[in-house]
Amino acid sequence: METIRLTMAQALVRFLDEQFVELDGVEHKFVNNIFGVFGHGCVVGVGQALQQGGHSIRFLQGKNEQNMALAATAFAKQKNRLEIIPCVSSIGPGAMNMVTAAGCATANRIPLLLLPGDTFACRQPDPVLQQAEFFHSFGQTVTDAFRGVCHYFDRIERPEQLMTAAIHAMRVLTDPADTGAVCLAMPQDVEGEAYDYPVSFLRRRVWHMDRRVPTEAQTERAAEIIRGAKKPLLICGGGVRYSYAGDALERFIDATGIPFGETQAGKGTLSWEHPLNLGGIGVTGTQCANRIAKDADVVIAVGTRLTDFTTSSKWLFGEHTKLVSVNICPFDAVKMDGEPIICDAREGLDALTKALVGYRAENGEAAERERAEWLRIADDWYRKEDPRGLTQTRALGIINEFMQPTDIALGSAGSLPGDMQRLFRPGNRDTYHMEYGFSNMGYETNGALGVKLACPGNEVYTFFGDGTYLMAHSELVTCLQEGLRVHFCLFDNSGWGCIENLQNNQGDDTFGTVFRFRDPQTGGLDGEIMPLDFAKSAEGYGLKTYSIHTEEELKAALEDALTQDRPVLYDIKVLPGSMTPGYDSWWRVGVAEVSESPRVAAAYESLCEHVKDTRKF
Repeated sequence: METIRLTMAQALVRFLDEQFVELDGVEHKFVNNIFGVFGHGCVVGVGQALQQGGHSIRFLQGKNEQNMALAATAFAKQKNRLEIIPCVSSIGPGAMNMVTAAGCATANRIPLLLLPGDTFACRQPDPVLQQAEFFHSFGQTVTDAFRGVCHYFDRIERPEQLMTAAIHAMRVLTDPADTGAVCLAMPQDVEGEAYDYPVSFLRRRVWHMDRRVPTEAQTERAAEIIRGAKKPLLICGGGVRYSYAGDALERFIDATGIPFGETQAGKGTLSWEHPLNLGGIGVTGTQCANRIAKDADVVIAVGTRLTDFTTSSKWLFGEHTKLVSVNICPFDAVKMDGEPIICDAREGLDALTKALVGYRAENGEAAERERAEWLRIADDWYRKEDPRGLTQTRALGIINEFMQPTDIALGSAGSLPGDMQRLFRPGNRDTYHMEYGFSNMGYETNGALGVKLACPGNEVYTFFGDGTYLMAHSELVTCLQEGLRVHFCLFDNSGWGCIENLQNNQGDDTFGTVFRFRDPQTGGLDGEIMPLDFAKSAEGYGLKTYSIHTEEELKAALEDALTQDRPVLYDIKVLPGSMTPGYDSWWRVGVAEVSESPRVAAAYESLCEHVKDTRKF
């Protein structure tokens, strides 16, 4: 057997450089870049291997481990899971910083490879700097925290263990039904230890993402249910996008006349102008989608996890509604007692289109009437003005109208995802990028880097609030470092406006959700609003920034930004509470059962009434 002597880290880098995925006969190199924040747990291991060369992987310098991993998650999502950016960290806090990003990737079914440093496998110098000791087990380290948020975890305690660990890591990363975060913890001494690796381990390896087709029996069972439906509705989830099933979906809709709603991950797969596209569905959905959903007798869920936001906490679909679930993942396909078609979304839709020849839904005209009414409502929100200042929906509308069809919109948390799912009108396919499985604050500011790396020829506009900016914005600096023009659209409403709105709607007074000075008289956080200048903050990094209070200033800034050669930040001062409300939906939250407030008591009573109308599983 031919071998080559390499350190574990050198072999890892060479292995990653030779991984490819194949879909529909087209091969894609799986790893072209690697993120890292170097420290004593990795700089002389993986860092040395990257610096030494002998590979084609480009190093990207992260500024915070969580934030670079969020950027890597966004990159893989925008690439429809056909390429990843592994993330390298040191031990201790550097490693732990990536746990949140691992949860984000796993929740969204996005492949993310994390390579945290770890304590010494030999244990000779223990406890080393940044090592947390666990008295019940010397073998436990902080990287064990990744076990709860990863689909695959391994610790490489001998250099030869890399071979099985790396193969199984790739197995999960390239499996559309089981993908998510993968962690290979790397003790820092093992990173530098050598082994005679078989050359065959480092060969070019292609992972085939073969499409799983539905069986005839599955297709016929589902088709029989749909044929009996008079008022069906289809839900387009992220799986439709990841399987490149947009054309198959359009063929199905046009052939059957079944109206459809979109999840955050599925939005933009078909044009918003399609006459049967009812827009977002669920808690942050449109009036038209939710009205048609409430009346539906059959719901066809394609490539969706059926989260509480999509189903309005299982209130939107009554017990009378039958579910047909087309999903590559069996875990998702059987949710809410659905009839499962466990297959690739494109293959499943094409099979159903053939099986339903001659079928036509009866609620198409009603859906089109509801859609027309909703578009008038949405237009009003986009035009909404207030003499006190710029509203959030008006600012969003101005940017949406300015953006070109190839421009990509990105979001994740706060009230803006609700406004965007209801109102935003994407351009070309795959230009609406929303992380809403984890609703990870900080994804917007850092994920924008990943999306721009994935699509360097597209303008990227990322939408977020002041609360998100304060939490995590380190990779703005990396955008500057890499010469990437990203449009950071910061909506400053002086706090966590989305959560204040939730708080008030459940009967509670505003508490802890607005950024105010502490009042020396009352001792509470109810003093003056903090006048934070985010434009000046980003300007200090080197970004081109704009302070915006009016429509005219926003329009001028958008035009000027296209002349810049660096990232830009729009510090948009919007009126608090100027987001859209919910429409024909409900979201279950833990309202206090006992309270001295009549408004809270009323909210709890409303909760109990709504629970009576929900599906139980």
